[in-house]
Amino acid sequence: MNRICILMVLVFSTITISGNSYSKDKSPTVESRYFGEKPPALIPKLFDPKIVSPEGRFDGGTFSPDMKEFYFTRRNGKYKKRTFFVIRYEQNRWGQESETDIKWPQFSADGNIMYVGKEYRERTDNGWSDPKSPGEFLRQTAHGLSVSSKGTYYFPLFKKDFYTGHGKLSYSRLTDGQYESPVKLSNEMNEGKWIAHPYIAPDESYLMWDVVREGGYGQSDLYISFKQEDGSWLSPINMGPQINTDFQESSPQMTSDGKYLFFNRGEWKVEEDGSRNYVGKKYWVDAQVIENLRTKQ
Repeated sequence: MNRICILMVLVFSTITISGNSYSKDKSPTVESRYFGEKPPALIPKLFDPKIVSPEGRFDGGTFSPDMKEFYFTRRNGKYKKRTFFVIRYEQNRWGQESETDIKWPQFSADGNIMYVGKEYRERTDNGWSDPKSPGEFLRQTAHGLSVSSKGTYYFPLFKKDFYTGHGKLSYSRLTDGQYESPVKLSNEMNEGKWIAHPYIAPDESYLMWDVVREGGYGQSDLYISFKQEDGSWLSPINMGPQINTDFQESSPQMTSDGKYLFFNRGEWKVEEDGSRNYVGKKYWVDAQVIENLRTKQ
């Protein structure tokens, strides 16, 4: 077994080890989880907890699987450029946020691997390892990726001989410790423009992403496709008018317990100097909306 094979087997074996807690501290109570925000029902609600959003400066974030770390961004007020923060639950309370160089992380199911852009980090006794690359297969990707519990990457591929447009949903599987060359999903899955920010369910039973498609509700909308038992994907469907509006919906992501769907809603605004700036907020909704869509297929 070569060195790369050994590395990848060790990395992804951590995803499947259940009960491997990476911290002995107690997780937040139900009352303090989500910073005390009341969970939504089937109508999306703004997620804007004041502890991370003084004066409404918060524009998005991600929880670690144990709900004891929250990585988030601000870009309003004194933060003229997007600034990245982390806040931790320690000694039975949320502490003070601090700036971080970690940007838009995702996590393995057990929290021992953090995916950041085209790299990943492993949890250590002192925090996180230096960034590592899973391979060259991500070199021509952009605008988001998602990793299943099997270690399969889903991402928009920006490669000229694969598309005539703005990226195509693709995937790469881990086989014998090596990642395969990217495989493009069907033309039906890749209809539309500005395909971005896919989210694959841990068991790969469904895939969500944002895209501008004919017949949508405005700018980019959220779409979902469910996988059949034979491995093929059902026709993508728009996630409906409760989720999608005439604003731009993007970046779907489920909580690690599978209870809530988070996504962004916003719009592009033109500044006085003529530059364009995206202004968005994080919304959340009960995950039952996904099961309701599944029954319609």
